Amino acid sequence: MLKLKPFDSAARTATTNSGDLDNGQHRGLHLVIDVTAASATPSVVFTIQGKDEVSGQYYTILASAAITGVGTTVLRVYPGLTASANVTANDVLPKTWRVLATHADADSITYSVGACLIN
Repeated sequence: MLKLKPFDSAARTATTNSGDLDNGQHRGLHLVIDVTAASATPSVVFTIQGKDEVSGQYYTILASAAITGVGTTVLRVYPGLTASANVTANDVLPKTWRVLATHADADSITYSVGACLIN
């Protein structure tokens, strides 16, 4: 298992991405989103995106439901898992991937995102 931290804990108000992450030779991952503070009515959707090595374009592997308050959310990607909307994808993690955090408004929300890559 390889552990990564796509986002350190910080208050954010705008859409951002983690930058490209290298998979190595792992087949899947658990992505843990930990929200520790929220003001007003924030809403963030976290998307695990693969990167096409030829075109450089990103594509969606799995997107969470909108996260609006304090709590922990786990997204899972692995071949053979039973797919479940906004939670689990039956897929293989590509060589290059990233996490996109899409904020619906400018209300502050504090979160960290950790990833555990799985063979």
